[in-house]
Amino acid sequence: MKYLKDIGIIFFYSSRSKHTEYISVNGVQTCALPILAQITGSRPAFEPADEISITDVAPINDADPSEIAFLGDAKRRSQLADTKAGLCLVAEALLGLVPKGTLALVTDTPELAFARVLAEFYPDAASSTSWGRWFSGFTRPVHPQARLEEGVRVCPGAVICEGAEIGAGTVIGPNAIIGPKVKIGRDCSNGPDSTITHTLVGNGVIVHAGADIGQDGFGYTAGPGGMVKIPQIGRVVIQDDVEIGSNTTIDRGALVDTVVGEGTKLDNLVQLAHNVAIGRHCAIASQSGMSGSVTLGDAVMVGGQVGVTPHSTVGSGAQLAGGAGIVKKVNPGERVAGRPHRPVEQMMREIWIVGKLAREHKEGRRGRAKKGEGR
Repeated sequence: MKYLKDIGIIFFYSSRSKHTEYISVNGVQTCALPILAQITGSRPAFEPADEISITDVAPINDADPSEIAFLGDAKRRSQLADTKAGLCLVAEALLGLVPKGTLALVTDTPELAFARVLAEFYPDAASSTSWGRWFSGFTRPVHPQARLEEGVRVCPGAVICEGAEIGAGTVIGPNAIIGPKVKIGRDCSNGPDSTITHTLVGNGVIVHAGADIGQDGFGYTAGPGGMVKIPQIGRVVIQDDVEIGSNTTIDRGALVDTVVGEGTKLDNLVQLAHNVAIGRHCAIASQSGMSGSVTLGDAVMVGGQVGVTPHSTVGSGAQLAGGAGIVKKVNPGERVAGRPHRPVEQMMREIWIVGKLAREHKEGRRGRAKKGEGR
């Protein structure tokens, strides 16, 4: 567990905490193997000697024996060999990598099967009607079960939902929405028309107008009838002194939290996808996008219109030039540019060489033309 600074409302968080409360399956606190096999359309690799019941879902590299996980990408097969999950949804080709303590559920579509398990354990996350439920039953701007410290200012049109907690000195701007159980620290500013759901916010955080934080990540998988939504059950964690620009969007995590580190500054129109982890004191300029599960170290500088591909890692102190396309690991302190990215010095040499070749080609054509005139 990690401890976030006291904001007058004491709470803890871990990288695996879900904002959504646990939803029991079929009225009990566990889900038995036969039910899971039926839900997913999978088959156990063997019949276990003892009854197996599962209490929750988890990432494959962080699951324990009471949880179910999946492996959908063969490139991450090393995580399968090390998993502690009680059950794991896998393709038959990977059965040989499943450790002895884990029972494999064999399926041709592990990710689709896992999406069905998520929907069973967390039906609220799979639903498209959450907003309607959040606002049903109360007409006041502040829900009676929300908790606000003294000195919180709620501007006209703002709505604060059930279970939200807000620290002293924080301003909630006009028409802003604070979702259920969101926790916001002291001396924060939430701009007009901003929306915050499924989020934990530290002290001194500035959220500018129109920013959306904590909405579902872009998680889908192919099913027999088209695209199937993968329920998102993680949160967003915004640490102290972060500033988030207008119309920036930060998706909640899929299984783990999306995290923005202390002192980081995000420009307008920045996109952080689910499971992104941004270090401390980073700066990300406008129209840049971090794909799912991207990790940035501390003090990373990102220029405008930079795109980072999924699961990429950028080391601390790295600098990404405007317009760069990051397609693999960037080492700490490295300066990169271009699409695909490469060291700035290499890119400048390439530009010079291409320019030189173009000039030589042009001069060669002129020389050939002069020779033709002299005949």
